[in-house]
Amino acid sequence: MSIEAWAVPVVGLLLAGLVGLSLGMLGAGGSILTAPIFIYVLGHSPREAIAMSLPVVGVVSLVGALRHRHAGNVALRTAIQFGAVAMIGAFLGARLAGALSGAQQLGILAFVMLVAGAAMLRPTPIQEREGSAHATPSASWKLAAIGLGVGILTGIVGIGGGFLIVPALVNLAGVPIRHAVGTSLVVIVMNAAGGSIGYLGQVSIGGTYLVAFIAVASLAAVAGIQLSHRVRAASLKLAFAVFILVVGAWMLYSNRSAFGLS
Repeated sequence: MSIEAWAVPVVGLLLAGLVGLSLGMLGAGGSILTAPIFIYVLGHSPREAIAMSLPVVGVVSLVGALRHRHAGNVALRTAIQFGAVAMIGAFLGARLAGALSGAQQLGILAFVMLVAGAAMLRPTPIQEREGSAHATPSASWKLAAIGLGVGILTGIVGIGGGFLIVPALVNLAGVPIRHAVGTSLVVIVMNAAGGSIGYLGQVSIGGTYLVAFIAVASLAAVAGIQLSHRVRAASLKLAFAVFILVVGAWMLYSNRSAFGLS
């Protein structure tokens, strides 16, 4: 077997560890790199990569959600309400993805990466909203609309959407900031499940390597949760945000032709 034949899968698993570590340490961000890893490192088509990224995002988020649940940091009722709408959206998004080319999906993913990176660079003023009142009926409709939108985006580009879910939970649902990350992970699990179901019959999802990728990412997420108490999250978040911005800008430039840009 040539060096390249075994080196690529090994590099992919190392990057799976990076995905898990970032999710464990920051509570968000790492899942947005999963599809690019499957495409640019492991050689899958965009549609395959996006479909395969969803079970990775879902299982790793489940690991984090269980840890947060054990610590009492999950507003389960709110998570199920938000997640049910997001799950429907993710299923619809996966079905709608069939009308898009792989390059268009990557272009949308690149744009989302730029938005996510910019959001991670900004200070987080939503911490001031801790302990706010529960959602009003008007806010509940807004929350449902955001859940549906995040779900559709998940189905189309294979992300978790935590950078959108957390502010919505805090500002609209009244979830305290210390519970928002754990609650968002439950929503992401449901989101990813809906998207995975939506891709059934469109592309093949599974295989031994995908199981190994999920296992490595999950173990790394557990390690990341433990390390999160010892590492300066702000510095790590800044570095990761810059990395996402660079990768997102490169992907958007590489797929500009899909949107009629030369």
